Parts: sequence; C-alpha cells; structure tokens
Amino acid sequence: MANRVLQKVGNGLKQTRNGVQRNGQVILTIRSLSASTNKNREDSWFKSLFVRKVDPRKDAHSQLLAKKEDTNLYKIQFHNVKPECLDAYNKLCEEVLPSINADSHYPCELIGTWNTWYGEQDQAVHLWRYRGGYPALTEVMNKLRQNKEFMEYRNERGKMLLSRRNQLLLEFSFWNEPNPRPGPNIYELRSYQLRPGTMIEWGNYWARAIEFRQQNSEAVGGFFSQIGSLYMVHHLWAYKDLQSREDTRNAAWQHEGWDEVVYYTVPLIQHMESRIMIPMKTSPLK
Repeated sequence: MANRVLQKVGNGLKQTRNGVQRNGQVILTIRSLSASTNKNREDSWFKSLFVRKVDPRKDAHSQLLAKKEDTNLYKIQFHNVKPECLDAYNKLCEEVLPSINADSHYPCELIGTWNTWYGEQDQAVHLWRYRGGYPALTEVMNKLRQNKEFMEYRNERGKMLLSRRNQLLLEFSFWNEPNPRPGPNIYELRSYQLRPGTMIEWGNYWARAIEFRQQNSEAVGGFFSQIGSLYMVHHLWAYKDLQSREDTRNAAWQHEGWDEVVYYTVPLIQHMESRIMIPMKTSPLK
C-alpha cells in the first residue's frame, strides 16, 4: 500500500512539472505540495511511519501522588440492590460490617457506608481502609474466608444484588485522611474518568485547588484508582444539606484561582458522575 501511495505522489509531481494542456491554457493539476491541506495529510502520513520518542518517567504516578508516610490502601464497593431488597440488605450490612470494623483481628477499617439518594438508585457504597497496603488486604481476605458469619452474610447478600463492582484506591497526598465525623450530613461522591496519561496533571492542579475547598471542612477524602477502572478519581465531600452544598460550591468561585483550576482540569475529563449519599445507621462517617 505504501508503494501505491508513493507512486501516486510521484505521478502527481510529474504532472506538476509538465502541466496539462486544456483549452489552450496550461493548468497545473497540483499547484504545490506545500498547500496547507496536502501538507497536513503528507505530514500525518509520514509521521505515522515513525514512533515518537517519549521521555520515560522515573516514578509511577502512584509514587508521585500518594502519601509517603503511610501505606494505606482503600477499597470502594458499589452494590446495586434489587429494589424490593434494599431494607433487608441495609439491615444485613448493619449487623455484620461493624463487627468486622471493631475486630482488631482484621487490619481494616470501615470508613463509611451509604445508600445513594440522588444518582444511581437502590445502590449501596462502602469504603474500606487497609493499613498496611496490599499485604493487609490479602490478610483480611484470607481471614474472612474462615469467618462463618461473614460467609453466611456473603451468601445472603448475593441473593439481594443485581450487580456489584469494586476498585482499589490510593489517597492523594494533599487531601485529608477520611476520619469519622458526627452528623447528620449528606455526602457527595464525585467520580471522574480521566484521559489516560493525565493523572499527574490533575494532581498538580488539585494540590492547589483543595485550598479553596477547606472553608467549611467539606473535603473528606480524595482517591485515585489502582485496580478496577483505571485513571479514575473519586472526591468525597460532606455537607449539612443540599442547600449547604449549593452555597459552598458557589462560594468557591469567589476565590481567585478557582476558575483557572476548573478551566484547565475540565479538558482532562472523559466522563464524570455525582452521587448524593445518605449514611447508613452504622457508618462511621455520619
């Protein structure tokens, strides 16, 4: 195919030199290969024959963006519940999950557990922290397989679900670590699917932007995915109510620099989603 393309280019050059005699006038069929349209096509074609050299990074973005002083790993779970089973599902979770959280035998903590109020309906969201990273996660999973109560919970829970998915996350170094807080609050989980390769750029902008969103202690936690949907960012916010959320978000635009952060980060996003969530009775984040 490349030979055919080069032949066509060669024939075009011959015609350009010789011209075409039509109605007594010499008309050039190709005026110049440097014309903007043809030049763009030519450049695009020739560039596709070569591999552009990329300067390698010496660190993965997880090493550049995550907190260095600890080895926390987070797991977020999304459970889509059969509508008629939601109350039974909540009751089951309230009976079993707090006992795992309170047992020092398991190196994990239940950060929060919610039902989605606005967004995807009949959904439960659970956020766990594993102090000790992947080894702690593996230890917990192995121990839970030996826990009869938990295995019964899993079997019963499975009858109530339409689907489920999870992600393993690290926390951004510039966000607060999520800790239990009194209520009542509503929580917003804003999830951003970024364009691949833009996580560092996102982190650089939000390291400054978070200063504009600490006025009312609404910033709970910021995370980026390691396993599951990749280049996914989750920001977790707490508000007293929906009007408080509206007022707080509008107030951010009064800070010089917030508009710049929005302007430069929006092009990095492929897809975004917002959930308003209500804590379950036993959630440490009330």
